[in-house]
Amino acid sequence: MGRKILLVCGILSSLLYVATVVLAPMQWEGYSSTSQTVSELIAIDAPTTPLVVPLFIIYSVLVYAFGWGVWISAGRKRALRLTAVGLIGKEVLGLVATLFFPMHLRGVEGTLTDTMHAILSMVGVLFMLLAIGSGATAFGKYFRLYSIATILLLVVGGTLAGLDASRLEANLPTPWMGVTERINIYAYMLWVVVLSIALLRNQVERSQDSLEGSRDSG
Repeated sequence: MGRKILLVCGILSSLLYVATVVLAPMQWEGYSSTSQTVSELIAIDAPTTPLVVPLFIIYSVLVYAFGWGVWISAGRKRALRLTAVGLIGKEVLGLVATLFFPMHLRGVEGTLTDTMHAILSMVGVLFMLLAIGSGATAFGKYFRLYSIATILLLVVGGTLAGLDASRLEANLPTPWMGVTERINIYAYMLWVVVLSIALLRNQVERSQDSLEGSRDSG
């Protein structure tokens, strides 16, 4: 039961993050989810920072719990252990960026905190790709194809968002940066939910097999 609770944390973490990203902009008049990034919701002096930061901390804790659930569910599957490392590693960097290296608002001259935020985010993407790439080999053909499709979507979306990075630094308009970034976010969150469901189903099947084996031996 404890393991199942940990795995359910994967679903809860994604739901919490998406709800935060969707609802928080309502507290900031003038914020555009189409053109502005999620990181701007926790930027220095952003009006949404007091709301979003605590929710992102809870999100990180849920991801750590899910990552641990993936690790202990791995059994002999080394790929799932690497998936757990990717999940937790990404969120350790994400939490550090949130708490210690938030970016500045647009129009404010960048400092070391902006540079570190960008670096931590980029390294976090590598951990995310590690999680998905490793997880792709842990289950059957359909999950593998789904994982590959998710990686391709992340690469395309990340490339498009990256093209706007210099415009963001120069305080120039970024009409679709929020959209391309959110495509990446939602794709990853959905993958985490699917992984969680797959692992939960696997646990249920193992429990049923064990119960049937006990009955047969009895």
